Amino acid sequence: MLYFSRWKTTLIWLAVLAGVVFAFPNLLTSQQAESLPEWVPSKQLTLGLDLQGGSYMLLQVERQDIVKDRLTTTVDDVRRLLREAGIGYTGLSGTGQMVQVRIRDQARIEEAKTVLAELAEPINSGLFGGGTVGEATIEEESQPGLLRITLTDDGIDYRVSSAVAQSIEVVRKRIDELGTTEPVIQRQGADRILVQVPGLEDPERLKNLLNQTAKLAFRMVDSSMSVQEAMEGRPPATSEVLFSTDDPPIPYLIQKSVLVSGENLVDAQASFDQRTNEPVVTFRFDSKGGQRFGQATTQNVGLPFAIVLDEQVISAPVIREPILGGTGQISGSFDAQSANDLAILLRAGALPATLTVIEERTVGPGLGADSVAAGEIAGIIGALLVLAFMFVAYGTLGFIANLALIANVCMIIALLTVLGATLTLPGIAGIVLTVGMAVDSNVLIYERIREEHRGGRSLIQAIDAGFSKAFATILDANVTTLIAAVILFYLGTGPVRGFAITLAIGIVTTVFTAFTLTRWLAAEWVRRRRPKAMPKGALDLFIRDFSFRFMSVRRYSFIASAAASLLALGLFATVNMNYGIDFMGGSMIEVQSKQGNADVGDIRARLSELNLGDIQAQEFGTPREVLIRVQAQGGGENAEQTVITLVRAELEGDYDIRRVEVVGPTVSGELAQAGTIAVIVSLMAILVYIWFRFEWQFALGAVIATIHDVVLTIGIFVITGIEFNLSSIAAVLTIVGYSLNDTVVVYDRVRENLRRYKKMPLPALLDRSINEMLPRTILTSVTTLLALSALYIFGGEVIQSFTFAMIFGVVVGTYSSNYIAAPVLILFKLRADNFRVGLDVEEPSEVETTDKSTA
Repeated sequence: MLYFSRWKTTLIWLAVLAGVVFAFPNLLTSQQAESLPEWVPSKQLTLGLDLQGGSYMLLQVERQDIVKDRLTTTVDDVRRLLREAGIGYTGLSGTGQMVQVRIRDQARIEEAKTVLAELAEPINSGLFGGGTVGEATIEEESQPGLLRITLTDDGIDYRVSSAVAQSIEVVRKRIDELGTTEPVIQRQGADRILVQVPGLEDPERLKNLLNQTAKLAFRMVDSSMSVQEAMEGRPPATSEVLFSTDDPPIPYLIQKSVLVSGENLVDAQASFDQRTNEPVVTFRFDSKGGQRFGQATTQNVGLPFAIVLDEQVISAPVIREPILGGTGQISGSFDAQSANDLAILLRAGALPATLTVIEERTVGPGLGADSVAAGEIAGIIGALLVLAFMFVAYGTLGFIANLALIANVCMIIALLTVLGATLTLPGIAGIVLTVGMAVDSNVLIYERIREEHRGGRSLIQAIDAGFSKAFATILDANVTTLIAAVILFYLGTGPVRGFAITLAIGIVTTVFTAFTLTRWLAAEWVRRRRPKAMPKGALDLFIRDFSFRFMSVRRYSFIASAAASLLALGLFATVNMNYGIDFMGGSMIEVQSKQGNADVGDIRARLSELNLGDIQAQEFGTPREVLIRVQAQGGGENAEQTVITLVRAELEGDYDIRRVEVVGPTVSGELAQAGTIAVIVSLMAILVYIWFRFEWQFALGAVIATIHDVVLTIGIFVITGIEFNLSSIAAVLTIVGYSLNDTVVVYDRVRENLRRYKKMPLPALLDRSINEMLPRTILTSVTTLLALSALYIFGGEVIQSFTFAMIFGVVVGTYSSNYIAAPVLILFKLRADNFRVGLDVEEPSEVETTDKSTA
């Protein structure tokens, strides 16, 4: 019905107004938004790191550190408990997750087991259903007097989980000390921490702060023998050789026993020594630590003691007099920033285990600003092209569709703002793509109105029927894309999830604007203008009734598609695809010359001397910019971080580091697996939906056509050598959604015609259905390609591979819907009882008769 009650009209325009109001602050600067009255919404979109600069790091708690600490503690506990009980022992040692000890007196073995039972007592755990976890098991070996204490996996898991929770708090304190705004620090999985710090100017400083465990200890220097003798021979059992932070490092023989640890620190501040004016770090202990420190310095006047941080000696001063006030200072080779960073580390506390950076993505603020500018230009140009095309195509109705599109974009931005979602560069691509695909709903409605009007209905009746009959088609088409977006969100990561959120929100707002706002505007236009005929558009001169015989060439299209698919699979199997670091691991650095054009040859030559393996350097965007790729090092996660340190040290004098991406071997394997699973799960979910909505032949036909599109898209990546990265997975999944969208639209008309023309042979019915939907197919494809072309040309180098894949996918998806998905229904003998073998197309006279009878 074209009638809208007053309350429906009010709700529609309140929704649109809310979209405009909440989106409006994004047109202002942050200062202008903050100056708005309190009753006016002032929240702005959160920009992703790729748009405002900053650092993304995925940290992993080293399980082996936890195991090592627990093993050392268990050995110490066994020694302590047996000594307290007066039980003689020998051969106490620990390896892996096992501690062994031999009890000298076999008569006291049971007593020893009872004494050591304390180590196997269960501990309360929030994990494992909130029950208890046994940390160790005690067993008596077959050898006389030999006991084995084994650390359980559950106990280690509990300790790792506790270490992650503790590390999150320590990391948060350290980052807060940097004065950054709105950092994101959250747990990811069992042993990982996700850290995102927007707008950070110095990512290396952040990495240095996060890489240090900051275990501080005050220990005495062992003067019983010289360091040289200890290094050449064997140091005392109670001491070890540690090196200083100097360059070159100085060795010290340090006692293992700790006088006071960093756990007793309550404050640490960077300051300057009043005598030498050198940067130092002053510290203050709590009462217990102050007492122990005073006692230790009183007993060791005249002797050197060492200040040890993470097994490195910061300084080793001589105790001139007792230090009784619970305060002191640490001096060393500090500058102002390093002294301040050490103070930050000490105030935040020590990490319980080493945090390894297994994935890093850093964008400089300059590149972020460039990305924003490129995204805005691409979005504006794409939107203007789509708006102009719709107006040219449909005249007044095109103008109505454009109003709905503008409201659609406002509502997308408003929802992203209200939900606090992060807008990334792929997110901007999602908005531009939504603008292109949202046209599809209006085109479906308008073409249906044209059909109904040509069939003899009045314009008002045609408009009402057009909206009603297009609903099921639009719903099916958008749900398939929504399925792909939801799966992409749950299985994706980082910017890919941003793209999925934008796409999903765009689908919801598109359905709303198409069936409420557009309908209301059309009803208001009819009420005020009282039109008698459809508004004319310029494309009416070109797009008329089509009568192509698609099914007559189905054998040729099958052969061509099969050959192209086999060729793509063959190239994929024999030619190496240009995988990005997301899937291969390794490092990627984008640099910009500080003066003049970049010298790519010089960069290659300088980096080749670093012995980092295969290094690729190529011009990227402008002649001043170069993209450097370094192969995975194969030495674990830390080896990849070493690459960035070496490259930065080599080039930062002549180049600005604009973007850094580091993916370790662990994450690259997981991303490849997640991407594959995302595509498979998406296809399966959509298969089930289409099977439920149609028949099994339709479901299999849609999946075959979609697999065809995915295979050819992968083939184009192999042929062109374009990098296949995480964004490419998003592109492939979006192609899946778009291709199925197109296929479902054709299938919906086939289903309708199957009910309408019960005796028409299937080939003729398929030709008729495709031809009826061809104007919609052409218009939708053109508008989507206009939006994507603007994104490809003006969106910048970073997302060119993404948009190229999308452009190719739109073309292939349009082809497969007509030449693969529809003919497959004949192959699967849909409505076999009415299919006459050998008759490809119905005779013209029969078609005319059928048309006249239905008219």
